[in-house]
Amino acid sequence: MDEARPWLRSYPEGVPAEIDPAQYASLKELLERSFREHAALTAFSNFGAELTYAEVDRLSRQFAAYLQSGTGLKPGIEWLS
Repeated sequence: MDEARPWLRSYPEGVPAEIDPAQYASLKELLERSFREHAALTAFSNFGAELTYAEVDRLSRQFAAYLQSGTGLKPGIEWLS
């Protein structure tokens, strides 16, 4: 096992340690495909709490909607300077 990447020990059998980034046009495409293909599977687990891919998709869309409509942020405006 790669000691520089200890998280690999928690990967279920069959989950590759590497992906080919050329097979995805963007990070958005990779995430949307994962949400669609693995909706019922656990995406994150921490301190006994778990989120499925479907829950991460729903929550991230809600957060994005809030940022767009609830904060006055506009596309292209730098706000973390």
